[in-house]
Amino acid sequence: MNIVLINPEIPFNTGNIGRTCVATGTMLHLVGKLGFKISDKEIRRSGLDYWVNLNYKLYKDFDEFLGTVERPENIFFFSTKGQKSFWDIKYPADSYLVFGSESAGFPKEIYETYKDRLYKIPMTGPVRSLNLSSSAAIVLFEALRQNQIK
Repeated sequence: MNIVLINPEIPFNTGNIGRTCVATGTMLHLVGKLGFKISDKEIRRSGLDYWVNLNYKLYKDFDEFLGTVERPENIFFFSTKGQKSFWDIKYPADSYLVFGSESAGFPKEIYETYKDRLYKIPMTGPVRSLNLSSSAAIVLFEALRQNQIK
């Protein structure tokens, strides 16, 4: 499995996601402008001492990332603007689970180009969205469950 963060802004979220990736053997892809430095103590604090075990890659932009993906049909995007539920996906074992930045979501081009691959996490309460690290964990564990990865 792969988690992809586009323009992540908050080091604590990325650190938490990194910790989840270490716990599950998931690759983390950091794409575009980061709102922090990888060396910042905040990201390492939230990832605790697990950060050194994280398998991650940095990309200057989404096009550079796309150039490394062998099966683009296995890329899924998650946003509150999605019309379909993340439960409706049959996740291949090599899925790329893509999330946008905390304050802006995805760049406009991604919403337009990948509107048919845009999914949401259903919510019934009066909130606009879930925390990025919570959303990434929810989707990742559903994908792992489907693939019976233990």
